[in-house]
Amino acid sequence: MSKKAPKSGAYDLIIEDIFFNHYQGDQGEFEFVRREIIAAQERLAPGLDLNPGDVPYSFRYRRPLPQRILDTQPKGQEWIIEGAGRAVYRFRLVRSTRIEPNPNLIVTAIPDATPELIRGYALDDEQALLAIVRYNRLIDTFLSLTTYSLQNHLRTTVKGIGQIEIDELYIGLDKRGCHYVIPVQAKGGKDQIGIVQTTQDIRFVDEKFPGIQCRAVSAQFMSDQVVALFELTLKDDEIRVVDERHYRLVPANTLDPAAIRDYRG
Repeated sequence: MSKKAPKSGAYDLIIEDIFFNHYQGDQGEFEFVRREIIAAQERLAPGLDLNPGDVPYSFRYRRPLPQRILDTQPKGQEWIIEGAGRAVYRFRLVRSTRIEPNPNLIVTAIPDATPELIRGYALDDEQALLAIVRYNRLIDTFLSLTTYSLQNHLRTTVKGIGQIEIDELYIGLDKRGCHYVIPVQAKGGKDQIGIVQTTQDIRFVDEKFPGIQCRAVSAQFMSDQVVALFELTLKDDEIRVVDERHYRLVPANTLDPAAIRDYRG
């Protein structure tokens, strides 16, 4: 058996134990603390070398909750795990939201400016996607701004949430000189855009850059080398799509002059 399998199974046991220790069948939310993760690990997986914070992080961003927890979800709602402070987490029911690329949108061809060396050394889909977006200035094209990457994989804290990580943070400038802060989240083809990361990105900008407009963006790989970009906002605790565009990176000598003329319209 691989080393990954027992760890994955242990995470399910730990999060189920915590959930059902609190869940009474009628709450819309409840909190738990990091020491509960440690106590559950000591009882259920004593041999596991565990970073306690990785358990909620894994279910927030990388993998689905166990089926026993999913079975408690009312129709049209889903459980999320969000930060509620330092070493404090919250299970909360939210309206089910699936942000997925619209297959009927036109795809815009962009000359590929990604260095081959970068493509050769990208370690995963997220890293490759962030590099492609950066080197091809897709954020500039998408938002009609001049933007600059300030920092990637930014780990920081937000009041009321705790520790967060932003995939990449851009600063933007428009033709009138207005400034924008642009948190970007990168998703591989099978990952889903969720309310947790969008919420924490927007709250980070509100706290750290008061008075500057936030333009939250999500980038997602599609098939056939297409990159989908979404501008997202929050309204009534739900993710709303402000804009969506699709881009395919191609060699410059394969661009279709007729298609370029059509883009003008």
